[in-house]
Amino acid sequence: MNKILHEIGKIGIVPVIKIDDAKDAVPLGKALLEGGLPLAEITFRTDAAEEAIRKITTELPDILVGAGTVLSVDQAKRAVDAGAKFIVSPGFNPSVVKYCADNDIPITPGCSSPTDIEMAIGFGLEVVKFFPAESLGGINTLKAISAPYSMMKFIPTGGINASNLNQYLAFNKVLACGGSWMVKYELIKNGNFEEITRLAREAVSIMLGFDLAHIGINMPDAESSLEVARRFAAIFNLPLKEGNSSNFAGTGVEVNKSIGLGKNGHIAIKTNSISRAIAYLERNGVEVNMDTAKGPAGGPIIAVYLKEEIGGFAIHLLQNK
Repeated sequence: MNKILHEIGKIGIVPVIKIDDAKDAVPLGKALLEGGLPLAEITFRTDAAEEAIRKITTELPDILVGAGTVLSVDQAKRAVDAGAKFIVSPGFNPSVVKYCADNDIPITPGCSSPTDIEMAIGFGLEVVKFFPAESLGGINTLKAISAPYSMMKFIPTGGINASNLNQYLAFNKVLACGGSWMVKYELIKNGNFEEITRLAREAVSIMLGFDLAHIGINMPDAESSLEVARRFAAIFNLPLKEGNSSNFAGTGVEVNKSIGLGKNGHIAIKTNSISRAIAYLERNGVEVNMDTAKGPAGGPIIAVYLKEEIGGFAIHLLQNK
């Protein structure tokens, strides 16, 4: 997959932005960065779009900027000249798609039917925009029309918000979701960038879904592990589950049968997407020990440790089931 599209997938949410005044572009970009979303699709719905793209790409190079609502080859050229790294169109415009494909510019055209998808395949595309997602029947329609096309990934856009975001992201053919709920036109127009930061941070939190899975306690051998697990189970009336390498009291306390990572043990944090969580953590300066990654052969990572210990505990990321 194209590296720009791969990066969009790691970020997971594409803020779709309508901006009237280019002076708001940089404050908006800073608000998104602070909220943990280093990505912006500036739509060509206003005369300010081209200059807004130029300002963000010049002053905030850490943001991946693309152009949306691109309706002509001329707009695509202007967007790329201004610094846009990807192009998005509301429908399947063959001339725009051909221009981008011929010039190695990532493009995700709007597709709403099998015919659209097959046209995209004919141009060698790997990712398309499913638009307007909710009006077309939402995730159920996407699952139905995407079924014959195992090679295609989708960026659903249109009617997606904080309440239905994870319904889409949980589908393995969804690369990312586009939405404007965290960058509403009124918020930008009124200069309410603090609220944009809050909504962006909330969106990232919903997407990643970090939560405590269990606490692992290091014990030197099987006998002491079972003793500790039984004690937790007895005190708190929890079910005891004996395992090969550890024992559990309920689902929240794991007692290792040997000294594992971490001075005292480990804390397992579950997430909706380990791949997006890793990308998010690394963007924020948190190192992940990929040597500890586990998962099925040729499949996705389902568990991995951070490099650092916190309070004597190793930190273990787990894919939420």
